[in-house]
Amino acid sequence: MEVRYPILLILLIIVFIFYMVLIKGKKKNYESGTKIANTHYLKRNSRFQKKIKSYQRIIIAIKSLCIFSIFICSVLISRPYKVKKVEFKEANRDIVLCMDISSSVYELDKDLVTHFKNTVTSLKGERFAISIFNTTSVTLTPLTDDYEYVLSILENVEKGINLSVNGMKDYTSGNISYAEYTYYTQYIEQGTVENADERGSSIIGDGLASCIYNFSNLEEDRTRIIILATDNDDYGKKPITSLENAASLAKSKGILVFAIGTKGIKENHENSLKSIIEKNGGKYYSENSSNIEDIINNIEKTSKSLLDGKVETKKIDIPEIPFTVLLISTILLILLNQKVNL
Repeated sequence: MEVRYPILLILLIIVFIFYMVLIKGKKKNYESGTKIANTHYLKRNSRFQKKIKSYQRIIIAIKSLCIFSIFICSVLISRPYKVKKVEFKEANRDIVLCMDISSSVYELDKDLVTHFKNTVTSLKGERFAISIFNTTSVTLTPLTDDYEYVLSILENVEKGINLSVNGMKDYTSGNISYAEYTYYTQYIEQGTVENADERGSSIIGDGLASCIYNFSNLEEDRTRIIILATDNDDYGKKPITSLENAASLAKSKGILVFAIGTKGIKENHENSLKSIIEKNGGKYYSENSSNIEDIINNIEKTSKSLLDGKVETKKIDIPEIPFTVLLISTILLILLNQKVNL
């Protein structure tokens, strides 16, 4: 243990020693009061002598505790501390939640969003982005560590999916206004079905490729992850790229793709999705095999990456021990004080 201000401690000790020397050198003469004659009879009494000795021992103990308490106070004023080396580790993940927003994937999207709201609250240093696609892709939020904003986007997506699943029920039942119903349903539909008559829908390859380009500064040493939610039921008429090309592009840029298939995914679509993703270094999960929470936890474990940050030497105050000792000393002084009835 060290102290921040040792000079203070030294000065206080010197002042105290100087004071004690002055007190000791002072003559103890009677200055006032009345002397009592013939006290030698009382002083020879064994009971009286016993009481005097007990009193003197208590007085010595009180003086010792006072001196000790003053010393402890001096230590506290000097601020005792310990040196601790703290290594700061920084999370270096970029996560893009890439959701097929066609109606056949609503249930999976809803589960993902619900669980990711809990995941986002535990993030520290990671950047998070949300992208939805059908015919075309829409970035709802670029990579950011503004988790409050990300949570607000996830809540909007959740409301939009719930209202789209329930249709007009919530509006007709009076739970929400027509303006709210329109806003939230359009929130997940607007921009995702541009030129659907010409291009088709659920264009998986384009959706994944657009999520790849959400990442910036690819030269930086960061773990990059795409979580792709889809049923791989592609109705694209004029896709820009295929799922296989998009997965290969992700691999070439060092991006890890985790794909999650819906409960109702067709067997041939599932086999194709799993084969393409795993061939390019990613991992496939079926919503049938385990629940979404387990899948997300698994992704968290397998993709966690930390950068070694700088090491800082910190001086941490440790007043607890001297303060506890001072407290005990004060309690003892109070008890001894009551003993001699001062």
